[in-house]
Amino acid sequence: MNVARRTVGGSRFLYDSFDLAQARIDAQERVEEERRAGLEYRLNRIESAIERLEKRLWLAVYGVAAGVLMHGALALLATRLG
Repeated sequence: MNVARRTVGGSRFLYDSFDLAQARIDAQERVEEERRAGLEYRLNRIESAIERLEKRLWLAVYGVAAGVLMHGALALLATRLG
């Protein structure tokens, strides 16, 4: 951009404020990208934790259902044998 200024001419003070504003915008964009990357990382960790929890929950549900069925089967056998 310095080359363009020299060919056009003019005071450097005309362009410095725009360079500063662009530098601030670039810095904010870099900060936003880092925040987004951190957010995506945390969301992926939360999602994997929820999936593990869901697997454990279904295992517990199937365990309870198996226990209820076994209890019913034992009660049925006890009434037939007794």
